[in-house]
Amino acid sequence: MTSGRWDDLAPRLSSAVAMVGIGALGVWLGGLWFHGLIAIIVGLMVWELVTMLDTDRSKSPLILGAVAAIVSMVAVEIPASFALPLLMTPSMLGLSRMERGGVTYAVFTALILMAGYGLMTLRDDFGLTWMVWLLLVVVVTDIAGYFAGRLIGGPKLWPRVSPKKTWSGTVAGWAASAVVAILFAGSTRAGFGLIGVSIAVSMASQIGDIAESAIKRRAGVKDSSRLIPGHGGLLDRFDGMLGAALFIVIAGQLVGFPPGTQ
Repeated sequence: MTSGRWDDLAPRLSSAVAMVGIGALGVWLGGLWFHGLIAIIVGLMVWELVTMLDTDRSKSPLILGAVAAIVSMVAVEIPASFALPLLMTPSMLGLSRMERGGVTYAVFTALILMAGYGLMTLRDDFGLTWMVWLLLVVVVTDIAGYFAGRLIGGPKLWPRVSPKKTWSGTVAGWAASAVVAILFAGSTRAGFGLIGVSIAVSMASQIGDIAESAIKRRAGVKDSSRLIPGHGGLLDRFDGMLGAALFIVIAGQLVGFPPGTQ
């Protein structure tokens, strides 16, 4: 019984190492390299979304995924006032091509595009430090939740939608994000108010994870795709980052970002 609990650990770790390596290189290089990486990820996530929601239209996933990738790459290079309607275009285009799940597609695709745009502008405007902070908060939330959920167990967070997620893992993710905040508060001018922001980002990451689980439950699939061994698809792996990035886009307008530095 004990070994079964950890059966997926080896493929998860090997895939995670590869993803971390590629992601770290893209984040480090920044600029067009990072923009291109995010655009590819956005396009693949939209492809996965269409594949899950509308299995009857074989060409739509490729077309809509390609459009999303191109739009992401172009939007970050033009003024924001023109980027915003461009980012909504894949959602509107999909409504005319989807046999099923059109509304879910339109809403979630808009969130994917906005999150990708938010990540690119975060790296461009605030530099490597704050991009690393966001990545670490999301990663430690996931890792702490994974291990705490299996070691501690306990009551489920929302068993009908995500039967593996527990309250122990959820709270462990918040605690881990607070540790990341303390480390960055001591090395930047953000101050310890960053702890609250980091915990909120952790929560947003978890909500993104649960939202994607709800879509999979509705579509009747276990994984968004089979692109990543041990992790399923890119939506399975980056759903938390979507929630976190969207939260930064919204919260940054309300409280300023980075916190305590303005």
